[in-house]
Amino acid sequence: MAIKMIDGTTFEETINSGDLVLVDFFATWCGPCKMLGPILEEISGELPAGRAIAKLDIDENVPLARKFGVMSVPTMVFFKDGKALGKMIGLQEKQDILNAFDKVAAM
Repeated sequence: MAIKMIDGTTFEETINSGDLVLVDFFATWCGPCKMLGPILEEISGELPAGRAIAKLDIDENVPLARKFGVMSVPTMVFFKDGKALGKMIGLQEKQDILNAFDKVAAM
């Protein structure tokens, strides 16, 4: 499944989709965000049904970044049925992200 780019108008719809969604709060100027991009692309191709990845540019969506306490990028937040269930901050390895998906899914 491809990564979905979201913004303030599609955010609520995305996190309320019923899927377990990892939202990557990123910035285009952020070096670690650029390094995380290919990792998330690879993961998105391996996710089972019911799991998804979305990206949200914090510079274009400041109110949402503030709402979810994004103080540094990249910050990844897991959502299910509109609720934030977990957060990862900084560049992460592929397996750590996959393990976090499984851990949050089991909650």
